[in-house]
Amino acid sequence: MIPKYERPAAPVAAQFPEAPANSPGNPANDITWSDFVKEDRLNTLIALALANNRDLRVAALNVEQSRAQYRITRSASYPGVDADGGLTKQHISGITTAQWSANVGLSAYELDFFGRLRSLNQQALETYLASEEARRSTQISLVAEVATQYFTWREAAEQLQLAHQTLEAVKESYRLNRASFDAGEANELDVRTAEGEVQTAKFNVLSYERQLAQAQNALVLLVGQPLPAELPEPKSFDGGNLLSDITAGLPSDLLERRPDILQAEHTLKAANANIGAARAAFFPSITLTGSVGVASTQLGDLFGAGSGAWTFEPQISLPIFNAGKIRAQLTYAQLSERIEVANYEKAIQTAFKETADALAANGSYLDQIDVEATAIAAQQRRLALATLRYRQGEDSYLNVLSAQQDLYSAQQGLLQARFNKLSSQISLYKALGGGWQ
Repeated sequence: MIPKYERPAAPVAAQFPEAPANSPGNPANDITWSDFVKEDRLNTLIALALANNRDLRVAALNVEQSRAQYRITRSASYPGVDADGGLTKQHISGITTAQWSANVGLSAYELDFFGRLRSLNQQALETYLASEEARRSTQISLVAEVATQYFTWREAAEQLQLAHQTLEAVKESYRLNRASFDAGEANELDVRTAEGEVQTAKFNVLSYERQLAQAQNALVLLVGQPLPAELPEPKSFDGGNLLSDITAGLPSDLLERRPDILQAEHTLKAANANIGAARAAFFPSITLTGSVGVASTQLGDLFGAGSGAWTFEPQISLPIFNAGKIRAQLTYAQLSERIEVANYEKAIQTAFKETADALAANGSYLDQIDVEATAIAAQQRRLALATLRYRQGEDSYLNVLSAQQDLYSAQQGLLQARFNKLSSQISLYKALGGGWQ
């Protein structure tokens, strides 16, 4: 009764946009997360998260729960044999009688002529398989979240270090301006401007201290325990060897390696199997109840000659009139299957978008890093020239201030671009379905 399953066509293009031909790197599902991440410190944190994260633990328990439910459903395909014994006493018209019995038999075993139970078994199996894919999807997401949050933590630390360096620089500038003012060589406006820069730098330090603490707290939540005191030394944040390069492949590859797509397909198959159960409801249901045993009015004669007893009760049930209930149940199952087709197609489209976005971002952030590095060199030279002209009395302090601010912004931009590059690599790895092996 189950309709023949046919996988819906993927509603996406055959190629990813922005995907360079023959790009270096391995397919995402060919390398594990421990090979993708090339820093021991981050690998240690990911391993701890996989062992302790509560969301992943719940996902694993959901798999076990679905497996148990499948076993419960599957057990209905086999007859259940029970043994029972008892004593029945009754008193009628002054006469008391007793009946001892011992029986072995089966109760209401359905003969699955029309596949209702097989359809329900298939539905339960697909639901179980969908829960397993959900666990894998949770694991990929966890690895990606830990890696992203770790680099957020690292970026906040780098930004804090930069803020401290800037604070020391503006303090020195303020000291020189104050000394010049006391010597009558500078005006109060320059002193107050430099003083304002010191306060702004102090504010930035406090801001990044807060961000660093919050980033660490978020990482602790993902890891599921306090961060170990002894962690491997981190690699340089400006290095290009923190993550492995990977290739995108084809959109069709996503159908076989993205757990969320596989989960949606198993859910679709479960809905398809449910149609079989709804169709079988139109046909007769045949059940068997029977037992064999012994019965006697005396306990001592229970297993004696002539005490044998048996019962056999076949039953057939054929729906005749139910106000359209069975027809409505079939319509409901068919509509549910159409909904799951749409959900499956949406999962494919979402995966395509996430991969295309990550590919586009990955290339652009490489270019942005080069631009930011060039801008920093230019701003450093500008600051040096502005400072020299100011000390020679050829220019105002406002040009020095502007150069300091622009250099700081460029340095911040470089750190942000490096973080964005790492984040886009992680997003691409996640989008391609890697990391769950």
